[in-house]
Amino acid sequence: MPYNPWYNRQITQQQAVQIALQRVPGQVIRVELDTENGMLVYEVKIRVVYGVYEVKVNAATGAIVDIDFDDN
Repeated sequence: MPYNPWYNRQITQQQAVQIALQRVPGQVIRVELDTENGMLVYEVKIRVVYGVYEVKVNAATGAIVDIDFDDN
């Protein structure tokens, strides 16, 4: 049976949001569960005064794996 990252989710969406907000305080505008490089991640979009951050949280460990910023 092939590996399915969707079965390895240990972190809830609410926990992922709290983890992301600890790193980037702001207003959460969207949360998605997706795979990236075979890893299940929550993509939390957070609006701040000067733009939007996308914080990617590993759904198995709760570790932040990437933070992107868009100032448009």
